[in-house]
Formats: sequence, structure tokens, C-alpha cells
Amino acid sequence: MSAKNHPAYKEELKRLSYTLEYVEQNLSALTARKSDLDKDMESGKKHFSSENSQQYIDLMIGSMLQDRADVKLRNLIAARSKPYFARVDFQENEKQSSEKLYIGKMALIREEDQELIIVDWRAPVANLYYEERLGDAHYVSPEGDVLGQMLVKRQFSINEGKLDEMFDIDITTSDEFLQASLGSSADNRLKEIVSTIQAEQNQVIRADMWRPLIVQGAAGGGKTTIALHRIAYLIYTYEKTFKPENFMIIAPSKLFLNYISDVLPELGVEKTKQTTYEEFAFNVIGQKLKVNDSNQKLIQFVEINKTEEQKNYNELLRKQSELKASMAFKEIIDQYIETIESEFIPKEDFKLVGRVILAYDDINKLFIKDYRRHPIVKRIDEIKKHLQNRLKAQKEYLSESVQVKCDRYIANAKRVMEPSDQRQELIVKAIDKKNEIISNLQEHSKTAVKNYIAKISKTNPLQYYRDFLENEELYYSIVLDKIDKDTAVFLRSYTLKILDSDTVDLEDIAPIMYLKYKIYGVDEKIPVRHIVIDEAQDFSVFQLFTLKQIIKDSSFTILGDLSQAIHSYRGIKDWNDINRYVFDEKSEMLTLEQSYRTSVEIMEAANEVIATLKDPKLIPAKPVIRHGDPVLVTKMSNRKEIAVDINDRIKELRKQGFKSIAIICKTAKECEEMHSLFKKGKDSPYVITGREKEYKSGFLIVPSYLAKGLEFDAVFVADASEENYTTSELDTKLLYVALTRPLHKLYIYHIGERSKLLENV
Repeated sequence: MSAKNHPAYKEELKRLSYTLEYVEQNLSALTARKSDLDKDMESGKKHFSSENSQQYIDLMIGSMLQDRADVKLRNLIAARSKPYFARVDFQENEKQSSEKLYIGKMALIREEDQELIIVDWRAPVANLYYEERLGDAHYVSPEGDVLGQMLVKRQFSINEGKLDEMFDIDITTSDEFLQASLGSSADNRLKEIVSTIQAEQNQVIRADMWRPLIVQGAAGGGKTTIALHRIAYLIYTYEKTFKPENFMIIAPSKLFLNYISDVLPELGVEKTKQTTYEEFAFNVIGQKLKVNDSNQKLIQFVEINKTEEQKNYNELLRKQSELKASMAFKEIIDQYIETIESEFIPKEDFKLVGRVILAYDDINKLFIKDYRRHPIVKRIDEIKKHLQNRLKAQKEYLSESVQVKCDRYIANAKRVMEPSDQRQELIVKAIDKKNEIISNLQEHSKTAVKNYIAKISKTNPLQYYRDFLENEELYYSIVLDKIDKDTAVFLRSYTLKILDSDTVDLEDIAPIMYLKYKIYGVDEKIPVRHIVIDEAQDFSVFQLFTLKQIIKDSSFTILGDLSQAIHSYRGIKDWNDINRYVFDEKSEMLTLEQSYRTSVEIMEAANEVIATLKDPKLIPAKPVIRHGDPVLVTKMSNRKEIAVDINDRIKELRKQGFKSIAIICKTAKECEEMHSLFKKGKDSPYVITGREKEYKSGFLIVPSYLAKGLEFDAVFVADASEENYTTSELDTKLLYVALTRPLHKLYIYHIGERSKLLENV
């Protein structure tokens, strides 16, 4: 509704003017304070002396104040345009009057009397807006459950400080308001969604931090955006306990991290750690490994017209990848570690000048049983301390023993022999021998422990991994219990071959990192308390298990969509596996069924495709009631015809204001072929290869397996023919990914017969 037509327009206009005026006052005062602070910091740095501890403390405090001022300044500048987006009037039970609460992206408090002008969307009371309806309502505060009545629930559209629209609503968002938000064009980045967070999304965002959370989210359900909002909420809620640096996002690629980068500062979470699994693993392993492009393996699986030999090779490649990604491979590595343990201690006693200080069996018992709670190499440190203590006690005992023997010899000589040169010579020789023995004891004791420990050989995690594969007898004795002979032979030869080329596959990283953890432990405590993993369906159970073992004290939020599990040969097939193996069945599982990205027509077409797999774990997405044009399926003779038709349609789409347009091809090779059919120049499409460090928007050509997580105004599926997309699980999921990328327009082409997956589209 146009704001001017609303009966409360004058009241709300007055409130908006008051708020904006207060924002400007705050902005002016903060800008002046920030300027003074910057000058003080600059002066402090110029005159800094490392010997003056107070100066160092002042600089640290000043830097912290600068950071806080920067965040507040950025928030106030944003508030000039949109100070708030909603209002709720809430009257607590037993109270005579109601409170008018205006909810925005940041809190604004009147300093003179601590009056709350704007409530932060993350505050407990804001839950009234996200989850409650008019009438009886409640919210949970730190002090407990607050009961009352919600009298007004109002939504605003404020742009550039002007009140454009306002709606009185009952549920989270009026249909009209949500439609306007969903109907906007895609650009090159994610958007914050604080004004349109739905109840099911809000439950994910505000879920208990300390209980592991697994979220199965439909395509277009806002998983990535919700993940970032969850971090923002947790940072706000636990700001007195944790720093933003204590939170970590693990994303599938650098390109994905770049894609989400713009929304992070808007939510105040830019200092959160952002990494990929590989980067995290390299830091733990202490060695950067060259990882083969995992998409190349996927390409091998999706290529058509393969020979029987290629098909057999791919089947073995897939089976060995599945094994490496599984908990069965973790058990294999555990068995291998047991053999490392059994041979780690040299089979000899610890001696000092020929005398046994501690027998091998006793040392090995310490290593295998008494110190088992420590990683292997850390146990050696404990054994070293034990040997040093035993040596010290034995050295003193031996020295005293030699002294006693010497004293007895001298006393006996004096008793049986008359004083003479001969007796004196024997006594001197006895004393010299005693001194020599004690000197030898002293000398050998300095290096005895060091020399014994030096006989314990250890190598780096990658070499341990290679040693396992190279030890043919040991390898087969362990692996053949888990997998057939052909796959076992292939896994060994294939992995040794890539190791010889100084590379590893993505599936090799978890076992190598696990070896590092079990043998060496982690070099230093990783200061991460909560980890958010997006696109988690393409992570393996072994990967997540290893991560949880290494960061024991951290909690997790895991989000993904099994319908988009295109790397299923190494990914997750059932969220219950994560609940069981990683979290000991203590996690909470939530489902986001609603899809907010696409129109009803597009989502129904995509659901028809994924339904062909007949897998009950693949929950169909429910589109928000936003209708659009029908999905257009067109038969063409060749790719050149497709390119011409796309070119004509893009001209029309641009006239309609659509800027973000993608041609989705099945493979990178197909992308290059399609790209060659367009004229070169500023309007030619940009091909996504997966090697980009920066995400580009506009007119793109992208392979299906790199389209996951992205969205566009319009999408052209280049060739959804029967030959290109078979009814295999992988082809089905790749086509589903392609079909769920557009917000508004979807065009599907096929050369020859259309894919059987599209029979009902």
C-alpha cells in the first residue's frame, strides 16, 4: 500500500523525521569523535616506544575503539536511507501501556535517557516480528519468557529516507511486500534479508549455538544468506563472550567466498574467518598441497559417448573416491595407525653404560596404553619426561652404589694390608676407577635420552599416507576387508600415480589431515567456536568428522541440499550419517522447504526433474506464490541456432531491465563451444571456469557444476537433449541445479529429442 493512503501515515512520517534527525545528530557527533580518535592514534604510533607498556595498552584500546566507531559510523550512514523496516506494538501482561518498537538493522539508543529509538533485528524482542501474530504473543528474553499482546505489526518500505510503502500485517511479511522483494532483479552479490526473514528461516538463524544444526534447504531457500545472518545473530548474541574472529565460514571455493563478500560488512561480520576446506587443512597439515581440480573428475563422469574401457575406468574411479570419502576409510587409516604405533618404539631397552634403566616392554606399554590419550608424537614427549626422571633416579643410585663399593674396597684394603706404597697405589686406583665410572655416568646421562629418542623415526603426514600405499602387503591386508580386489588395486595404483605427480585429490585431504591429527596432534589450539559450512552436501562424512575431531570445542551449522549433491561420489547421501558419525546423534535437523528464488512455473519444472529419482530423502521445494512466464522448451537443429535465438532474446530481456543472464551448459567444453558462437566485444558473454578469484555479473556462460549457489534474472539451458542429460542420478541433479538458478525467466533448448527428465515439463 502506498504510504500516503495509510491512516497512520502522518504519525509514521513524524516518527521517521524524528529518527532521521537523531541519526544525523549522532552521525555528526561520531564523525567528530572519530576524527579526534584517529589523530590520537596517529600521534600515539609516531611516538610509540616498545619499552613503554602503557603506550602499548593505550594503542590497543584505541584500535578497538576505532573499529567500533567504524562499524557504528557505517551503520549510521546506512540508517540515513533505511533506519528501520518494521514496527510492533507489544503490551506485556500486567502492564498498563504498550511499547512501540521500531526494528532495524542496528540499534539506536538516545544517550540522554537510554530510550530505545531502533531495536536491532537480532535482539530477542525482535522475534515478535519474525514469529508471532497479532493477539497473544511472547518472546524469550535472557530473564525468561515474556508474555503479552501484540497490538500492531507494521512493515515499511523506506528508501533514501522517504516513506514509500507501509503495510499492517499479521504474518512475517505481507505477500505484497515479499513479492516486491522477490521480484527484484539479481545482481552480482547476495542481499541482506533482515526485513523479509520468514519464520522457518528465523528458526535456523536463532537456533541454539551449542547444539549442532543440520539444515536441509531447498534450492532458492536462502541457505547461504541465512548462514551469514546466523553468524551475524550469534556475534550479536555472544558479543561479550566471543569475537567475530571466533566464527568461521567454510565455503566450497574462493569464487563462492567472493560471491558472499559484499553482504558480510552489511551484517557486521566482515572479521569472521572465511576459508575453504583445503586452506584449513593445509594450515593443520603444515604443508600446502597441490589439489587436482575436483571438477575434472566430475567432467569425466558426465561426458557422453564413452568407450567400455572408459566406462570401466570411471566406475573404478568413482568407487575408490567413495571409499576415501567414507568412514570405512577412516577405519582403514585407524588400522594403519595401529601398525605405526606397534613399530614406533625401537625394540631395545633404554640403557646407561650397559645397565638397563627401562626395558623395551615397559617403554612400549607406556606408549601404547598409559599415554594413549595423546597423539603419537606427543606421547614421545611424555616418554622423554619419564625416561629423564627414571635416568635421574638411576644415575644417583648408580653413583651412590659405585661410591659405596669403592669405600668398601678401600676399607677392606686398609683392614687386610699394612700401610705401604702398594696399599696406597691400590687405594688410588680404586678412587680413580670410581671417578671414571661416575664421570662416564655423568657424561652418558647427558645424551642417553636424546640418543634413544633419536632412534624413533617419524615423517610428515603425506609421507605416512604414501608409505601405507607403498607397503603392498600391509595395504591389502587392511583394505580388502572393506572393498573388492579390483577397486583396491585401482585405488593404490591411481593414488600413487597422482602422488608421484606431486598432487592429491580432494578426497585425499581428509585422510592426510587425520593422519596429522592422530600422529602429531594440532600444533596450536584453533580459536574457533562456531563453524558454518555451506553447500555441505558436497563434503564427505570423513571430511566433517576430521574437522570436528580437530576443533573439538566448536559448534557447527551445516547447510546444504541433497537434491544438488552433484559430487555424490564423495559427498553426503543422507544427513543422518552426519548426525550419527560426526555429532553422536546429538544434532538438530531442520528443513527449509520454501523456495524464494524462482517463480511457481520454474520451480514446478525443476521438481518434475528431481522427482524422477524417486528418492524420499530429496524433499521437493515449495515455491512462494509468485507466478511468472511459462518455462519455454524449444527444439533446435544445432548450437548455432541456439546461439542466434539466445542473442535475440537477450536484447528483449535487457529492454525489460534484466541484467543478470546466464547460459548454462553441461560441461566446460560445451561452454567454450557456445562462447565461440557469439560475437566478440563488450556484449559478449564471460565464461566461468571455476578458477576466478572474483565473481563477475552480467552475461555469463557457466558449466552446470559451477552454477550451484548462484542466481540470475534469466537462464538459458543450452542443450537439454536426451543424449546430453540421461536419467542417471548425476545428470538429473546437474539439470535440477541448472533449472533452479533463474529468478524470472527460464528457456530450455534441446538438439534432437528432449531429455526424458523433461517429459512432464
